[in-house]
Amino acid sequence: MTDIKLIAIDIDGTLVNSQKKITPEVKSSIKAAEKAGKKIVICTGRPLSGAQQYLDELGLNYQDNQYIVSFNGAVVESTSGNVIFKKELDYQEYVDLEAIARKLQLHFQAIALDRIYTANRDLSPYTIYNSSVVKLNVSYRTQEEMRKIPIIKCMYIDEPDYLNSKISNPIFKAIQDRVALSKTEPFYFEATAAGVDKGKGLKILCEHLGIAAQNVMAIGDQENDMSMINYAGIGVAMGNAVQITKDSADMITADCDHNGVAVAINTIL
Repeated sequence: MTDIKLIAIDIDGTLVNSQKKITPEVKSSIKAAEKAGKKIVICTGRPLSGAQQYLDELGLNYQDNQYIVSFNGAVVESTSGNVIFKKELDYQEYVDLEAIARKLQLHFQAIALDRIYTANRDLSPYTIYNSSVVKLNVSYRTQEEMRKIPIIKCMYIDEPDYLNSKISNPIFKAIQDRVALSKTEPFYFEATAAGVDKGKGLKILCEHLGIAAQNVMAIGDQENDMSMINYAGIGVAMGNAVQITKDSADMITADCDHNGVAVAINTIL
């Protein structure tokens, strides 16, 4: 077995179960991995604020030598908030993404480091849900008012079947060379700056720490986890992962309601 020095773990559907809880078994396995000298890194589509409750539980929060890859790789920082890497969306990209939302009649939001912004006066229930999950307040802003706001990512958010019917529209092909698009939840379709993904963010962190890809294990469940699963020496898909992510993995573990992260970590301890 490859000597694993760093374990990268997605949050939703991976670290936490379907009740958004870290089980005692998963927590125990992470603590054992830390004791064995493994670096634990959360890699998530959430901002740091949306991961802090879990970092607190794991004893990783507010530390200069613990790290998180957030916003699907658009931000790499210590859990104390020292930014190593950040790549924002340009204003023109925001304008074009928001125009697509209007044309396809999709709810849309943009996220900065400290706030969610929406151009929809009629807020989507998923915007309210996302706000509660990531611990960021929501503000309404017109397109023009967004000009000087630094945007990390944008999100199309709607009912899963409706969203799926819209994101297959060829209109997205016209912009996919300028932004990175990924499905992160059944009701989220996200856009970050071109070249940004969890794999790239994890690579930047590993280079910062002097850790080779072959010494990394990455665990995830959604399409946006594929890049870090492909980057890692051992890529692990959860039992509840989407099929395309399972196809990319070196190993498939149990699902999030049956301690899949613990099962995966215990194979290397």
